[in-house]
Amino acid sequence: MAEKILIIDDDLDTLRLVGLMLQRQGYNIVAATNGEQGLSQAFVENPDLILLDVMMPDMDGYEVTRRLRKNPATATVPILMFTAKTQLDDKVTGFEVGADDYLTKPTHPSELQAHVRALLARSDKKTAPQTATTGQEQRGYVIGVLSARGGLGVTSVAANLAAGISSRAQVDVILAELTPGRGTLGLDLGLTGGKELNDLISGSLVEITREKVAAALVPHVSGIKLLAATESPRDVNLTSQVNNYEALVSRLASLSRFIVLDLGTGLPPFVQKILPMCSERIVVVEGVPNSIHHSKILIDEISALGIDRKAIVAVLNNRVRSETQMPWTQVQEKLNHSIAITLTPAPELFFQAARNQTPSVVCQPTNVTSQQFLKFADQVMEREKAR
Repeated sequence: MAEKILIIDDDLDTLRLVGLMLQRQGYNIVAATNGEQGLSQAFVENPDLILLDVMMPDMDGYEVTRRLRKNPATATVPILMFTAKTQLDDKVTGFEVGADDYLTKPTHPSELQAHVRALLARSDKKTAPQTATTGQEQRGYVIGVLSARGGLGVTSVAANLAAGISSRAQVDVILAELTPGRGTLGLDLGLTGGKELNDLISGSLVEITREKVAAALVPHVSGIKLLAATESPRDVNLTSQVNNYEALVSRLASLSRFIVLDLGTGLPPFVQKILPMCSERIVVVEGVPNSIHHSKILIDEISALGIDRKAIVAVLNNRVRSETQMPWTQVQEKLNHSIAITLTPAPELFFQAARNQTPSVVCQPTNVTSQQFLKFADQVMEREKAR
């Protein structure tokens, strides 16, 4: 895979010329036109090398470097300062704040290419012994759970799937409710929370570090580590922080083998950004005509995002006992998508689980519906092993 180089420069001509030159050398190029945008790109794109201009408005290259070095995610990424400043003191300052190399403008293309190759080679040698460990840390199996509309049991499916995987695999599982303003998990599981999620997605992208995300997770006796959403309706505005959501999910994926995301309903921009990051996507469906119709549209639109339909899993959640609900074979035919599992109605089970403030699979693991959740957890674990 080609190395990724992030170029941060407010001079559009430099961005275009240098980017094109390096692209012709086989590198994958990402560009930013100011310091703040450059930091955002660095935390999201995980570049192999950063080519950074010093003289930029608002935030110069020195400050960008300081912030990159303070964040564990970018602390070791090689930085090549590329600038018109030629004074010795300027170069010293660059090295003091954490730059690895320094070139002055204008420079010959072959000189720039030689410095880029040397920095990338040194970086490879430094990280080679740690490659396996780092890869394992960042290969968490991310499961996004959503539905076409509210009231179909997305949160119940997400919570019981997470608890079921934890029970079967005997590992901690992260359950993140990413719907500020519509949170229910904290109340359901007897945990206070929500402020941690708000702080993460409302703050600066620079602050979404692996350590801060890990500290925000609240442990539950079921084996779940929970990141809960708030109940205050006004907090729904936080879902506009799309880049912060992307960075948050990236950090969560490095913290556990399994990560279950409660994505709520529909396809708002933050969900569209997160879904391609997921290993699989679970669409919760109810066996009534309108729900099937809306769910079919949702699956089609998820597929339109470039996601393989085979990586979209449909779960038929029959929440209430009713003769109007269709059998799974008929739902599958109308949905034009296979049903992975059918959950039978169990209102008494969910009522008891709510009273005990624990997922149903923990409250009564031998219940028929709990067994269905556990079977579903087994299916997910098999797919995780096969990926």
